[in-house]
Amino acid sequence: MSAQKVEGILNYLHISEAIGTAGQPTAEQFGDIEAAGYKVVVNLAMPDSPNALPNESKLVAEQGMAYVHIPVVWECPTAKDLEQFFAVMDEHRDRKVLVHCVVNKRVSSFIFLYRVIRQGVPPEDARGALLSIWEPNAVWQSFMDESLIRHEISAFSRSSPHSQIDVSPPDTNARIGVTCAHRKA
Repeated sequence: MSAQKVEGILNYLHISEAIGTAGQPTAEQFGDIEAAGYKVVVNLAMPDSPNALPNESKLVAEQGMAYVHIPVVWECPTAKDLEQFFAVMDEHRDRKVLVHCVVNKRVSSFIFLYRVIRQGVPPEDARGALLSIWEPNAVWQSFMDESLIRHEISAFSRSSPHSQIDVSPPDTNARIGVTCAHRKA
């Protein structure tokens, strides 16, 4: 029964027995998340994102789960954000983890990269989960391509104008038409 309740979370996606992804859960859904066996909740949304819960860490702790918040700016994901995410996922690799953001777009991109770079899943196998949530826009496609190149993996190819990449060393603070001067790589 709790698995069905977890599937009711906005854009919930079962990735593996150890990883689930979703959009922002409601306060009430954290009990369902715990009942489904999750031990860690990772939040990639900004604190001022739509439907953000200011007391989310407390709600998660009340359910006996660990909480990690890595606020990723929608318009400017960075290599530092991704490496911090990898460290958290590696630290909790033996625990069931739910990763969420606002609507599961940031998360699906980060999980795609985690599966490919850290878990060795072929990009063509990992992309199904990503594309079931969304087709990344230019900013996020560039970020993902740069991340794969930085880790010496061929860029994620698909028939989209966003997949046109420059294989020169990536500048993780610059995104197509977006300046991220306020962010550190």
